[in-house]
Amino acid sequence: MTDTVTRDTEAAPPPRRSYARLAADESREDFSLRYAPHSYRRWSPVMVASTALGGIAYLADFAIGASIVFTYGFTSGLASILCAATIIFLTGIPIARACAKYGLDMDLITRGAGFGYFGSTLTSLIYASFTFIFFALEGSIMAQAMHEVVGLPLPVGYLLTTLIVIPIVFRGMGALAKVQAWTQPLWLVGLVLPFVILAFHSPGAFGAFTHFGGTEGAGSGFSWLGFGLGTGVALSLIAQIGEQADYLRFMPARTEQNRKRWNLAVLAAGPGWVIIGAAKQLGGALLAFVALEAVGRTHALEPIAPQVEALKPWLGSVALPAAALFVVVSQIKINVTNAYSGSLSWSNFFSRVTHRHPGRVWYIFLNLAIALTLMEMNMFAALNKLLGFYSNVGIAWIAAVAADLVINKRIGWSPRYIEFKRAYLYAVNPAGFGAMVIASAVSIVAFFGVFGAYAEAFSTFIAAGLALTLCPLIAWATKGRYYLARPNPVNGPGVDVADITATHTCSVCETAYELPDIADCPVQAGPICSLCCSLDAECGDVCRKDTHSGPVLMPMPTVRTG
Repeated sequence: MTDTVTRDTEAAPPPRRSYARLAADESREDFSLRYAPHSYRRWSPVMVASTALGGIAYLADFAIGASIVFTYGFTSGLASILCAATIIFLTGIPIARACAKYGLDMDLITRGAGFGYFGSTLTSLIYASFTFIFFALEGSIMAQAMHEVVGLPLPVGYLLTTLIVIPIVFRGMGALAKVQAWTQPLWLVGLVLPFVILAFHSPGAFGAFTHFGGTEGAGSGFSWLGFGLGTGVALSLIAQIGEQADYLRFMPARTEQNRKRWNLAVLAAGPGWVIIGAAKQLGGALLAFVALEAVGRTHALEPIAPQVEALKPWLGSVALPAAALFVVVSQIKINVTNAYSGSLSWSNFFSRVTHRHPGRVWYIFLNLAIALTLMEMNMFAALNKLLGFYSNVGIAWIAAVAADLVINKRIGWSPRYIEFKRAYLYAVNPAGFGAMVIASAVSIVAFFGVFGAYAEAFSTFIAAGLALTLCPLIAWATKGRYYLARPNPVNGPGVDVADITATHTCSVCETAYELPDIADCPVQAGPICSLCCSLDAECGDVCRKDTHSGPVLMPMPTVRTG
Protein backbone atom coordinates (compact mmCIF):
# COMPACT_ATOMS: atom_id res chain seq x y z
CA MET A 1 0.00 0.00 0.00
CA THR A 2 1.39 3.43 -0.94
CA ASP A 3 0.35 7.02 -0.35
CA THR A 4 -2.54 8.16 -2.50
CA VAL A 5 -3.58 11.56 -3.83
CA THR A 6 -7.22 12.29 -4.72
CA ARG A 7 -7.93 15.16 -7.12
CA ASP A 8 -11.24 16.68 -8.22
CA THR A 9 -10.50 18.00 -11.68
CA GLU A 10 -13.76 19.96 -11.99
CA ALA A 11 -13.68 21.96 -8.77
CA ALA A 12 -9.87 21.76 -8.60
CA PRO A 13 -9.66 21.80 -4.81
CA PRO A 14 -6.27 21.48 -3.16
CA PRO A 15 -5.24 17.81 -3.32
CA ARG A 16 -5.24 15.72 -0.17
CA ARG A 17 -2.78 12.97 0.64
CA SER A 18 -3.32 10.10 3.05
CA TYR A 19 -0.19 8.16 3.87
CA ALA A 20 0.03 4.41 4.09
CA ARG A 21 -0.39 3.16 7.65
CA LEU A 22 3.29 2.37 8.19
CA ALA A 23 4.42 5.67 6.67
CA ALA A 24 2.01 7.59 8.90
CA ASP A 25 3.13 5.86 12.12
CA GLU A 26 6.01 8.04 13.33
CA SER A 27 6.75 5.62 16.19
CA ARG A 28 8.15 3.35 13.43
CA GLU A 29 8.79 5.88 10.69
CA ASP A 30 10.99 8.05 12.96
CA PHE A 31 10.57 11.06 10.66
CA SER A 32 12.71 9.23 8.13
CA LEU A 33 12.44 11.86 5.40
CA ARG A 34 11.84 14.87 7.59
CA TYR A 35 13.21 17.28 10.10
CA ALA A 36 13.10 15.63 13.54
CA PRO A 37 10.75 17.88 15.55
CA HIS A 38 11.58 19.04 19.06
CA SER A 39 8.42 17.37 20.32
CA TYR A 40 9.92 13.99 19.33
CA ARG A 41 13.39 14.60 20.74
CA ARG A 42 12.52 13.26 24.17
CA TRP A 43 15.87 11.63 24.95
CA SER A 44 18.61 13.27 27.00
CA PRO A 45 21.99 14.11 25.37
CA VAL A 46 23.57 11.23 27.32
CA MET A 47 20.94 8.73 26.15
CA VAL A 48 21.28 9.79 22.50
CA ALA A 49 25.08 9.58 22.72
CA SER A 50 24.95 6.17 24.41
CA THR A 51 22.61 4.81 21.75
CA ALA A 52 24.76 6.20 18.94
CA LEU A 53 27.94 4.75 20.42
CA GLY A 54 26.20 1.38 20.83
CA GLY A 55 26.13 1.25 17.06
CA ILE A 56 29.93 1.06 16.83
CA ALA A 57 30.12 -2.30 18.60
CA TYR A 58 30.95 -3.96 15.31
CA LEU A 59 33.89 -6.35 14.93
CA ALA A 60 34.65 -5.35 11.35
CA ASP A 61 37.19 -3.01 12.96
CA PHE A 62 39.00 -6.11 14.26
CA ALA A 63 39.06 -7.66 10.79
CA ILE A 64 40.02 -4.40 9.04
CA GLY A 65 42.85 -3.65 11.46
CA ALA A 66 44.18 -7.21 11.25
CA SER A 67 44.01 -7.15 7.46
CA ILE A 68 45.92 -3.85 7.25
CA VAL A 69 48.68 -4.91 9.65
CA PHE A 70 48.98 -8.41 8.13
CA THR A 71 49.34 -6.90 4.65
CA TYR A 72 51.52 -3.84 5.31
CA GLY A 73 53.28 -4.59 8.62
CA PHE A 74 52.91 -3.00 12.05
CA THR A 75 54.58 0.39 11.48
CA SER A 76 52.83 1.23 8.22
CA GLY A 77 49.59 -0.23 9.57
CA LEU A 78 49.72 1.85 12.73
CA ALA A 79 50.40 5.03 10.75
CA SER A 80 47.54 4.19 8.36
CA ILE A 81 45.02 3.62 11.12
CA LEU A 82 45.97 6.79 13.02
CA CYS A 83 46.01 8.95 9.89
CA ALA A 84 42.58 7.70 8.77
CA ALA A 85 41.18 8.24 12.28
CA THR A 86 42.43 11.83 12.27
CA ILE A 87 40.80 12.59 8.90
CA ILE A 88 37.53 10.94 9.95
CA PHE A 89 37.48 12.82 13.26
CA LEU A 90 38.12 16.26 11.73
CA THR A 91 35.56 15.87 8.91
CA GLY A 92 33.02 14.44 11.34
CA ILE A 93 32.97 17.40 13.76
CA PRO A 94 31.04 19.91 11.59
CA ILE A 95 28.70 17.23 10.25
CA ALA A 96 27.80 15.92 13.69
CA ARG A 97 27.14 19.41 15.03
CA ALA A 98 24.97 20.32 12.05
CA CYS A 99 22.87 17.14 12.32
CA ALA A 100 22.34 17.62 16.06
CA LYS A 101 21.60 21.35 15.78
CA TYR A 102 19.15 21.16 12.86
CA GLY A 103 17.57 17.77 13.59
CA LEU A 104 18.45 16.40 10.15
CA ASP A 105 19.95 13.14 8.95
CA MET A 106 22.95 12.88 6.65
CA ASP A 107 20.90 12.95 3.46
CA LEU A 108 19.06 16.14 4.37
CA ILE A 109 22.29 17.80 5.52
CA THR A 110 23.90 16.87 2.19
CA ARG A 111 21.03 18.47 0.24
CA GLY A 112 21.63 21.85 1.83
CA ALA A 113 25.41 21.60 2.08
CA GLY A 114 26.25 22.01 -1.58
CA PHE A 115 24.54 19.14 -3.38
CA GLY A 116 21.01 20.27 -4.18
CA TYR A 117 17.76 18.34 -4.09
CA PHE A 118 18.54 15.69 -6.72
CA GLY A 119 22.30 15.97 -6.37
CA SER A 120 22.05 14.30 -2.99
CA THR A 121 20.19 11.38 -4.57
CA LEU A 122 23.54 9.94 -5.63
CA THR A 123 24.90 10.27 -2.11
CA SER A 124 21.84 8.39 -0.81
CA LEU A 125 23.00 5.46 -2.95
CA ILE A 126 26.56 5.84 -1.66
CA TYR A 127 25.29 5.80 1.90
CA ALA A 128 22.94 2.87 1.24
CA SER A 129 25.86 0.91 -0.21
CA PHE A 130 27.86 1.64 2.94
CA THR A 131 25.10 0.18 5.11
CA PHE A 132 24.61 -3.04 3.14
CA ILE A 133 28.34 -3.60 2.56
CA PHE A 134 29.02 -3.38 6.28
CA PHE A 135 25.88 -5.30 7.19
CA ALA A 136 27.20 -8.11 4.98
CA LEU A 137 30.64 -7.86 6.55
CA GLU A 138 29.26 -7.94 10.10
CA GLY A 139 26.77 -10.67 9.24
CA SER A 140 29.60 -12.79 7.84
CA ILE A 141 31.48 -12.44 11.14
CA MET A 142 28.40 -13.52 13.10
CA ALA A 143 27.81 -16.49 10.79
CA GLN A 144 31.44 -17.54 11.27
CA ALA A 145 30.89 -17.55 15.04
CA MET A 146 27.76 -19.68 14.72
CA HIS A 147 29.62 -22.08 12.46
CA GLU A 148 32.42 -22.46 15.01
CA VAL A 149 30.10 -23.06 17.96
CA VAL A 150 27.28 -25.24 16.61
CA GLY A 151 28.52 -26.16 13.15
CA LEU A 152 25.77 -24.15 11.45
CA PRO A 153 26.47 -24.03 7.70
CA LEU A 154 27.60 -20.57 6.66
CA PRO A 155 24.77 -19.99 4.11
CA VAL A 156 22.20 -20.77 6.82
CA GLY A 157 24.09 -18.55 9.26
CA TYR A 158 23.99 -15.69 6.76
CA LEU A 159 20.22 -16.01 6.52
CA LEU A 160 19.77 -16.20 10.29
CA THR A 161 21.94 -13.14 10.95
CA THR A 162 19.83 -11.24 8.43
CA LEU A 163 16.44 -12.22 9.83
CA ILE A 164 17.31 -11.68 13.50
CA VAL A 165 17.50 -7.88 13.25
CA ILE A 166 14.17 -7.29 11.50
CA PRO A 167 11.85 -7.16 14.56
CA ILE A 168 14.13 -4.63 16.27
CA VAL A 169 14.68 -2.34 13.28
CA PHE A 170 10.98 -2.49 12.40
CA ARG A 171 10.11 -0.70 15.65
CA GLY A 172 12.46 2.23 15.16
CA MET A 173 14.51 4.46 17.45
CA GLY A 174 12.69 3.48 20.66
CA ALA A 175 13.54 -0.21 20.25
CA LEU A 176 17.09 0.52 19.10
CA ALA A 177 17.76 2.66 22.17
CA LYS A 178 16.61 -0.15 24.48
CA VAL A 179 18.67 -2.83 22.72
CA GLN A 180 21.82 -0.71 22.81
CA ALA A 181 21.36 0.12 26.50
CA TRP A 182 20.60 -3.47 27.60
CA THR A 183 23.54 -5.01 25.73
CA GLN A 184 26.17 -2.37 26.53
CA PRO A 185 27.52 -3.88 29.81
CA LEU A 186 27.93 -7.36 28.31
CA TRP A 187 29.61 -5.94 25.23
CA LEU A 188 32.08 -3.87 27.26
CA VAL A 189 33.11 -6.90 29.33
CA GLY A 190 33.58 -9.00 26.20
CA LEU A 191 35.61 -6.26 24.55
CA VAL A 192 38.06 -5.67 27.39
CA LEU A 193 38.48 -9.20 28.83
CA PRO A 194 40.73 -10.69 26.07
CA PHE A 195 43.25 -7.86 26.49
CA VAL A 196 43.25 -8.19 30.27
CA ILE A 197 43.97 -11.93 29.94
CA LEU A 198 46.67 -11.24 27.37
CA ALA A 199 48.35 -8.70 29.66
CA PHE A 200 48.55 -11.28 32.46
CA HIS A 201 49.26 -14.41 30.43
CA SER A 202 51.44 -13.15 27.53
CA PRO A 203 52.74 -9.64 28.34
CA GLY A 204 55.57 -10.06 25.86
CA ALA A 205 53.10 -10.23 22.97
CA PHE A 206 52.62 -6.46 23.03
CA GLY A 207 56.31 -5.80 22.39
CA ALA A 208 56.60 -8.55 19.78
CA PHE A 209 53.60 -7.10 17.93
CA THR A 210 55.43 -3.80 17.34
CA HIS A 211 58.07 -5.70 15.33
CA PHE A 212 55.58 -7.67 13.25
CA GLY A 213 56.36 -7.42 9.52
CA GLY A 214 53.08 -8.81 8.25
CA THR A 215 52.40 -12.05 6.44
CA GLU A 216 53.16 -10.86 2.91
CA GLY A 217 56.77 -9.74 3.28
CA ALA A 218 56.06 -6.04 3.86
CA GLY A 219 58.50 -5.86 6.79
CA SER A 220 58.17 -4.07 10.10
CA GLY A 221 59.58 -0.75 8.82
CA PHE A 222 57.62 2.16 7.36
CA SER A 223 56.56 2.06 3.70
CA TRP A 224 54.91 4.98 1.94
CA LEU A 225 53.04 2.64 -0.39
CA GLY A 226 51.84 0.50 2.50
CA PHE A 227 50.84 3.62 4.43
CA GLY A 228 48.79 4.98 1.55
CA LEU A 229 47.06 1.71 0.74
CA GLY A 230 46.35 0.97 4.39
CA THR A 231 44.90 4.43 4.97
CA GLY A 232 42.61 3.89 2.00
CA VAL A 233 41.20 0.74 3.57
CA ALA A 234 40.71 2.39 6.97
CA LEU A 235 39.05 5.42 5.37
CA SER A 236 36.26 3.20 4.05
CA LEU A 237 34.69 3.78 7.47
CA ILE A 238 34.35 7.53 6.90
CA ALA A 239 30.66 7.22 6.02
CA GLN A 240 30.02 5.88 9.54
CA ILE A 241 29.32 9.51 10.51
CA GLY A 242 26.05 9.09 8.60
CA GLU A 243 24.93 6.32 10.95
CA GLN A 244 25.93 8.44 13.93
CA ALA A 245 23.89 11.30 12.45
CA ASP A 246 20.80 9.10 12.24
CA TYR A 247 20.87 9.12 16.05
CA LEU A 248 22.25 12.64 16.58
CA ARG A 249 19.24 14.23 14.86
CA PHE A 250 17.24 13.28 17.96
CA MET A 251 19.52 15.33 20.21
CA PRO A 252 17.46 17.82 22.27
CA ALA A 253 17.90 21.53 21.67
CA ARG A 254 21.06 23.04 23.10
CA THR A 255 20.36 25.41 25.99
CA GLU A 256 22.44 27.30 28.51
CA GLN A 257 21.59 24.60 31.05
CA ASN A 258 22.70 21.61 28.95
CA ARG A 259 25.31 23.32 26.75
CA LYS A 260 28.36 21.49 28.13
CA ARG A 261 26.66 18.10 28.20
CA TRP A 262 25.25 18.70 24.70
CA ASN A 263 28.63 19.64 23.22
CA LEU A 264 30.38 16.69 24.85
CA ALA A 265 27.64 14.24 23.80
CA VAL A 266 27.73 15.44 20.18
CA LEU A 267 31.52 15.23 20.06
CA ALA A 268 31.60 11.77 21.62
CA ALA A 269 28.74 10.25 19.64
CA GLY A 270 29.66 12.01 16.40
CA PRO A 271 33.34 12.02 15.40
CA GLY A 272 34.31 10.47 18.74
CA TRP A 273 33.31 7.03 17.53
CA VAL A 274 36.53 6.82 15.51
CA ILE A 275 38.70 6.99 18.64
CA ILE A 276 37.16 3.75 19.84
CA GLY A 277 37.19 2.46 16.26
CA ALA A 278 40.93 3.02 15.82
CA ALA A 279 41.62 1.35 19.17
CA LYS A 280 39.55 -1.64 18.07
CA GLN A 281 41.45 -1.88 14.79
CA LEU A 282 44.77 -2.02 16.58
CA GLY A 283 43.38 -4.37 19.23
CA GLY A 284 41.98 -6.67 16.56
CA ALA A 285 45.34 -6.72 14.81
CA LEU A 286 47.06 -7.59 18.10
CA LEU A 287 44.70 -10.49 18.84
CA ALA A 288 45.08 -11.78 15.29
CA PHE A 289 48.88 -11.59 15.59
CA VAL A 290 48.84 -13.58 18.84
CA ALA A 291 46.53 -16.22 17.34
CA LEU A 292 48.33 -16.42 13.98
CA GLU A 293 50.52 -19.43 14.75
CA ALA A 294 47.68 -21.42 16.33
CA VAL A 295 44.91 -20.82 13.76
CA GLY A 296 46.66 -19.71 10.55
CA ARG A 297 46.26 -16.48 8.56
CA THR A 298 42.78 -17.10 7.16
CA HIS A 299 41.15 -17.79 10.52
CA ALA A 300 43.23 -15.11 12.27
CA LEU A 301 41.44 -12.53 10.12
CA GLU A 302 38.06 -13.82 11.35
CA PRO A 303 37.45 -12.16 14.76
CA ILE A 304 35.97 -15.27 16.40
CA ALA A 305 39.20 -17.34 16.27
CA PRO A 306 41.55 -14.74 17.87
CA GLN A 307 38.88 -14.05 20.49
CA VAL A 308 38.76 -17.73 21.45
CA GLU A 309 42.54 -18.04 21.61
CA ALA A 310 42.78 -14.97 23.85
CA LEU A 311 40.15 -16.30 26.29
CA LYS A 312 41.48 -19.87 26.54
CA PRO A 313 44.09 -19.30 29.30
CA TRP A 314 41.38 -18.27 31.78
CA LEU A 315 38.14 -19.74 30.43
CA GLY A 316 39.39 -23.03 28.96
CA SER A 317 36.57 -24.99 27.33
CA VAL A 318 34.14 -22.12 27.95
CA ALA A 319 36.20 -19.81 25.75
CA LEU A 320 34.40 -20.75 22.52
CA PRO A 321 30.80 -20.14 23.70
CA ALA A 322 31.90 -16.98 25.55
CA ALA A 323 33.60 -15.61 22.45
CA ALA A 324 30.61 -16.54 20.31
CA LEU A 325 28.24 -14.73 22.67
CA PHE A 326 30.37 -11.60 22.46
CA VAL A 327 30.47 -11.78 18.66
CA VAL A 328 26.71 -12.28 18.35
CA VAL A 329 25.92 -9.40 20.74
CA SER A 330 28.38 -7.12 18.93
CA GLN A 331 27.00 -7.91 15.52
CA ILE A 332 23.38 -7.47 16.55
CA LYS A 333 24.24 -4.06 18.02
CA ILE A 334 25.80 -2.85 14.78
CA ASN A 335 23.55 -4.57 12.28
CA VAL A 336 20.37 -3.12 13.72
CA THR A 337 22.04 0.26 13.04
CA ASN A 338 23.12 -0.76 9.53
CA ALA A 339 19.62 -1.97 8.68
CA TYR A 340 17.99 1.12 10.23
CA SER A 341 20.26 3.59 8.44
CA GLY A 342 19.89 1.67 5.19
CA SER A 343 16.12 1.98 5.37
CA LEU A 344 16.49 5.75 5.79
CA SER A 345 18.83 6.14 2.83
CA TRP A 346 16.69 4.00 0.52
CA SER A 347 13.59 5.95 1.60
CA ASN A 348 15.29 9.19 0.68
CA PHE A 349 16.39 7.83 -2.68
CA PHE A 350 13.09 6.34 -3.81
CA SER A 351 10.92 9.19 -2.53
CA ARG A 352 12.69 11.57 -4.92
CA VAL A 353 12.91 9.20 -7.86
CA THR A 354 9.39 7.72 -7.71
CA HIS A 355 7.46 10.37 -5.71
CA ARG A 356 6.09 7.59 -3.56
CA HIS A 357 6.70 6.62 0.04
CA PRO A 358 5.18 3.40 1.39
CA GLY A 359 7.09 3.75 4.66
CA ARG A 360 10.66 3.34 5.88
CA VAL A 361 10.12 -0.18 7.14
CA TRP A 362 9.61 -1.65 3.68
CA TYR A 363 13.10 -0.61 2.63
CA ILE A 364 14.55 -2.67 5.46
CA PHE A 365 13.85 -5.74 3.35
CA LEU A 366 15.54 -4.28 0.25
CA ASN A 367 18.68 -3.42 2.19
CA LEU A 368 18.84 -6.82 3.87
CA ALA A 369 18.26 -8.67 0.60
CA ILE A 370 21.28 -6.95 -0.99
CA ALA A 371 23.39 -7.60 2.11
CA LEU A 372 22.40 -11.28 2.15
CA THR A 373 23.39 -11.61 -1.51
CA LEU A 374 26.83 -10.15 -0.75
CA MET A 375 27.30 -12.57 2.13
CA GLU A 376 26.40 -15.55 -0.05
CA MET A 377 28.97 -14.27 -2.57
CA ASN A 378 31.65 -14.40 0.17
CA MET A 379 32.53 -10.70 0.02
CA PHE A 380 34.63 -11.21 3.18
CA ALA A 381 37.36 -12.76 1.02
CA ALA A 382 37.81 -9.51 -0.96
CA LEU A 383 37.80 -7.21 2.06
CA ASN A 384 40.78 -4.95 1.33
CA LYS A 385 40.03 -4.37 -2.34
CA LEU A 386 36.33 -3.71 -1.81
CA LEU A 387 36.82 -1.26 1.05
CA GLY A 388 39.74 0.47 -0.68
CA PHE A 389 37.59 1.13 -3.73
CA TYR A 390 34.59 2.30 -1.71
CA SER A 391 36.63 4.75 0.35
CA ASN A 392 37.43 6.84 -2.75
CA VAL A 393 33.76 7.70 -3.23
CA GLY A 394 32.91 7.92 0.45
CA ILE A 395 35.66 10.38 1.32
CA ALA A 396 34.90 12.59 -1.70
CA TRP A 397 31.31 12.91 -0.46
CA ILE A 398 32.11 13.54 3.21
CA ALA A 399 34.97 15.92 2.44
CA ALA A 400 32.75 18.02 0.14
CA VAL A 401 30.04 18.31 2.80
CA ALA A 402 32.59 19.19 5.49
CA ALA A 403 34.16 21.84 3.22
CA ASP A 404 30.79 23.48 2.71
CA LEU A 405 29.98 23.52 6.43
CA VAL A 406 33.39 24.79 7.53
CA ILE A 407 34.45 27.07 4.67
CA ASN A 408 31.55 28.07 2.42
CA LYS A 409 29.04 28.84 5.16
CA ARG A 410 31.50 30.83 7.22
CA ILE A 411 32.70 32.94 4.30
CA GLY A 412 29.16 33.51 3.04
CA TRP A 413 29.23 31.57 -0.23
CA SER A 414 26.61 29.22 1.20
CA PRO A 415 23.53 30.05 3.35
CA ARG A 416 24.33 30.08 7.06
CA TYR A 417 21.58 27.56 7.80
CA ILE A 418 20.77 24.16 6.26
CA GLU A 419 17.96 24.38 3.71
CA PHE A 420 16.74 20.86 2.90
CA LYS A 421 13.28 21.39 1.40
CA ARG A 422 12.65 20.80 -2.29
CA ALA A 423 10.68 24.06 -2.58
CA TYR A 424 13.80 26.16 -2.09
CA LEU A 425 16.58 24.07 -3.65
CA TYR A 426 17.98 23.74 -7.14
CA ALA A 427 17.96 20.19 -8.47
CA VAL A 428 21.76 20.10 -8.54
CA ASN A 429 24.29 22.37 -6.89
CA PRO A 430 27.66 22.14 -8.67
CA ALA A 431 29.59 23.23 -5.57
CA GLY A 432 29.28 20.02 -3.58
CA PHE A 433 27.96 17.64 -6.20
CA GLY A 434 30.48 18.69 -8.83
CA ALA A 435 33.35 18.53 -6.34
CA MET A 436 32.36 15.01 -5.27
CA VAL A 437 31.95 13.69 -8.82
CA ILE A 438 35.27 15.10 -10.03
CA ALA A 439 37.17 14.04 -6.92
CA SER A 440 35.80 10.50 -6.87
CA ALA A 441 36.27 10.02 -10.64
CA VAL A 442 39.92 11.10 -10.55
CA SER A 443 40.68 9.08 -7.42
CA ILE A 444 39.04 5.92 -8.79
CA VAL A 445 41.13 6.20 -11.97
CA ALA A 446 44.19 6.56 -9.73
CA PHE A 447 43.03 3.62 -7.58
CA PHE A 448 43.17 1.34 -10.62
CA GLY A 449 46.79 2.26 -11.25
CA VAL A 450 46.46 4.53 -14.29
CA PHE A 451 48.66 7.24 -12.76
CA GLY A 452 51.23 4.91 -11.23
CA ALA A 453 51.84 3.04 -8.00
CA TYR A 454 52.00 6.03 -5.66
CA ALA A 455 48.86 7.64 -7.05
CA GLU A 456 47.15 4.27 -6.62
CA ALA A 457 48.27 4.04 -3.00
CA PHE A 458 47.22 7.62 -2.22
CA SER A 459 44.01 7.70 -4.24
CA THR A 460 41.93 8.49 -1.15
CA PHE A 461 44.16 11.47 -0.37
CA ILE A 462 43.55 12.66 -3.93
CA ALA A 463 39.80 12.31 -3.38
CA ALA A 464 39.90 14.24 -0.10
CA GLY A 465 42.19 16.98 -1.41
CA LEU A 466 40.18 17.58 -4.57
CA ALA A 467 36.83 17.62 -2.78
CA LEU A 468 38.06 20.00 -0.07
CA THR A 469 39.51 22.34 -2.70
CA LEU A 470 36.87 22.18 -5.41
CA CYS A 471 33.79 22.67 -3.23
CA PRO A 472 34.80 26.18 -2.04
CA LEU A 473 36.31 27.00 -5.43
CA ILE A 474 33.10 26.19 -7.32
CA ALA A 475 30.97 27.99 -4.72
CA TRP A 476 33.17 31.08 -5.14
CA ALA A 477 33.11 30.86 -8.94
CA THR A 478 29.31 30.57 -9.03
CA LYS A 479 28.90 33.16 -6.23
CA GLY A 480 26.78 30.64 -4.35
CA ARG A 481 23.82 31.12 -6.70
CA TYR A 482 22.93 27.39 -6.82
CA TYR A 483 22.29 26.97 -3.11
CA LEU A 484 18.82 28.55 -3.03
CA ALA A 485 16.41 28.62 -5.94
CA ARG A 486 14.40 31.25 -4.04
CA PRO A 487 14.55 32.78 -0.56
CA ASN A 488 12.73 31.01 2.25
CA PRO A 489 10.09 33.44 3.62
CA VAL A 490 8.91 30.97 6.27
CA ASN A 491 11.94 30.02 8.33
CA GLY A 492 15.01 31.23 6.52
CA PRO A 493 17.63 33.55 7.98
CA GLY A 494 16.36 36.92 9.10
CA VAL A 495 12.82 35.69 9.61
CA ASP A 496 11.54 36.68 13.03
CA VAL A 497 10.34 33.39 14.50
CA ALA A 498 9.74 33.46 18.22
CA ASP A 499 9.24 29.71 18.56
CA ILE A 500 10.41 27.22 15.96
CA THR A 501 8.36 24.54 17.71
CA ALA A 502 5.20 26.35 16.63
CA THR A 503 3.26 24.20 14.18
CA HIS A 504 1.50 24.79 10.87
CA THR A 505 -0.99 22.43 9.27
CA CYS A 506 0.10 21.07 5.90
CA SER A 507 -2.51 21.90 3.26
CA VAL A 508 -2.00 18.50 1.60
CA CYS A 509 -1.90 15.87 4.36
CA GLU A 510 -3.62 18.13 6.94
CA THR A 511 -1.09 17.24 9.64
CA ALA A 512 0.62 19.81 11.85
CA TYR A 513 4.40 20.06 11.64
CA GLU A 514 6.94 22.30 13.29
CA LEU A 515 7.99 25.38 11.36
CA PRO A 516 11.35 24.13 9.98
CA ASP A 517 9.48 21.32 8.16
CA ILE A 518 7.13 23.73 6.38
CA ALA A 519 7.42 25.47 3.00
CA ASP A 520 5.13 27.95 1.28
CA CYS A 521 3.53 26.47 -1.85
CA PRO A 522 1.95 28.51 -4.70
CA VAL A 523 0.15 25.43 -6.05
CA GLN A 524 -1.54 24.75 -2.72
CA ALA A 525 -1.83 28.47 -1.94
CA GLY A 526 -0.62 27.72 1.56
CA PRO A 527 1.86 25.75 3.67
CA ILE A 528 3.11 22.31 2.69
CA CYS A 529 5.24 19.90 4.71
CA SER A 530 8.60 18.83 3.33
CA LEU A 531 7.52 15.26 2.58
CA CYS A 532 4.31 16.19 0.75
CA CYS A 533 6.41 18.64 -1.24
CA SER A 534 8.90 15.89 -2.13
CA LEU A 535 6.17 13.48 -3.22
CA ASP A 536 4.26 15.88 -5.47
CA ALA A 537 4.79 14.62 -9.01
CA GLU A 538 2.46 17.10 -10.76
CA CYS A 539 3.38 20.54 -9.45
CA GLY A 540 6.10 21.04 -12.06
CA ASP A 541 8.25 22.90 -9.52
CA VAL A 542 6.24 26.05 -10.21
CA CYS A 543 7.67 27.73 -7.11
CA ARG A 544 11.18 27.56 -8.60
CA LYS A 545 10.47 28.40 -12.25
CA ASP A 546 11.16 32.12 -12.09
CA THR A 547 14.07 32.20 -9.71
CA HIS A 548 14.82 35.89 -10.19
CA SER A 549 11.40 37.41 -9.50
CA GLY A 550 11.65 37.08 -5.73
CA PRO A 551 10.06 34.71 -3.23
CA VAL A 552 6.57 33.35 -3.59
CA LEU A 553 4.96 34.63 -0.40
CA MET A 554 1.78 32.74 0.41
CA PRO A 555 -0.52 33.51 3.34
CA MET A 556 0.19 31.22 6.27
CA PRO A 557 -2.48 30.05 8.68
CA THR A 558 -2.46 31.11 12.30
CA VAL A 559 0.39 29.57 14.25
CA ARG A 560 -0.72 26.79 16.54
CA THR A 561 1.75 25.81 19.24
CA GLY A 562 2.12 22.39 20.81
